[in-house]
Amino acid sequence: MISFLILLSLFCSLASAQLSGSVGPLKSYKSKAQTKTCNVLDYGAKSGLDISTPLTNAWKECKNGGLVYIPPGTYSMSSWVSFNDGDSSAIQLDGTIYRTGTAGGTMININNCKDFEFFSGNSKGAMQGYGYEFIEKGTYGPRLIRFTDVTDFSFHGIALIDSPAYYLVFDTCSNGEIYNAIIRGITIGETDGIDVWGDNIWVHDVEVTNGDECVTVKSPAKNLLIEDIYCNISGGCAIGSLGLDTDISDISYQNLYLNQADACFIKTNKGSGTVKNISWDSVIVQSGSYPLTIDEAWGTSNGGKGVQISGLKYTNWHGTNVQNSRPVIRLDYNVNLWTVDGNYVIWSCENAYGTGACLRGGNKYAAYGVTETEKSAPNLSRNYASATMSGDLAKPYPSTKAFIIPPIPTTFFPGQKPVSKLLDLSGAGGLSAVVARATPTS
Repeated sequence: MISFLILLSLFCSLASAQLSGSVGPLKSYKSKAQTKTCNVLDYGAKSGLDISTPLTNAWKECKNGGLVYIPPGTYSMSSWVSFNDGDSSAIQLDGTIYRTGTAGGTMININNCKDFEFFSGNSKGAMQGYGYEFIEKGTYGPRLIRFTDVTDFSFHGIALIDSPAYYLVFDTCSNGEIYNAIIRGITIGETDGIDVWGDNIWVHDVEVTNGDECVTVKSPAKNLLIEDIYCNISGGCAIGSLGLDTDISDISYQNLYLNQADACFIKTNKGSGTVKNISWDSVIVQSGSYPLTIDEAWGTSNGGKGVQISGLKYTNWHGTNVQNSRPVIRLDYNVNLWTVDGNYVIWSCENAYGTGACLRGGNKYAAYGVTETEKSAPNLSRNYASATMSGDLAKPYPSTKAFIIPPIPTTFFPGQKPVSKLLDLSGAGGLSAVVARATPTS
């Protein structure tokens, strides 16, 4: 039983949330490489051996104005590293880092850095977490990467594979860009792809395969633009779960493609605070479990009186849900959802007031619950059918063997090209030549 109210306006006038300023590093990786380059091979790194100490020492030399270079090759990581207090620095990962350590925590931490870039120059950089080694035993291991208090940053061109827990977290960051990345792992909970909270962050051109959230917004967050996202068997794009003193506003989602993934989920249980001015535009759902859900009774109670939710806008939705036992809400002529394997859908509304679907109107709020069964598909002129992607996975990956590292995709939404081309700096005119001319490390 939900014991509090959702104040919901589904069809309000809402200008799409925009970024509040510029995002990304202030200086280019090329200028940083020319200032100083710290190649981990010069600090003792060797293919197949632990890279932790060489990475740490290279960072000490290049964290102020330089670039740490990890060339193509395979490197193990047995103990975790932290890149702290960098100023106008970059890390270029062109090889593959394999987890061999068994500690918890996070393998790579980036803390209190400004003007920072973590990228792959050949678009083949990767981290392999071998998460199945933990998960097949019923346990979780370390997360892969966490940014904390980082400003004016970017993360791009890297594959994160089979994490033993969460993949990529952005904690209280600002003015950032996250793009041209693929996350692929086991279908099991507590393996969020990207969790982000902060201010003025652009997430785009990302593919996620996992067992939990795809790209999730946490609190506090404002001025986030999330677009061209490919959730390819995943938990979808959520806001939450939300606790006490929630403060989320001006979030814009657009061009979301969700194959066997939940679509847009707001979830809390007796949290508090506000969620406002959120838009979802151009969403394709293929066989989603929860295509459109607002749930204020999700998970463990936080002890508050409820999160106030207002200013939501849903436009240009298409697709299908996976089974008739879970509800689909269809909103006005721009939201078209139907079931892929049945002959009816369910609308479910509890203690929610507004206009559309099974919502109640008026200004005298009282607890209620209602479900409505819709047995007629939307008129074909409204077109619930939608485009598909050639890379759609048919079933989850098994949790008993290592993953092959996939290439970075070149499309993340039907008919849409990535905003930025994949980097290929391996040629004579690329960063390899820049590195060769850079200031020696000794």
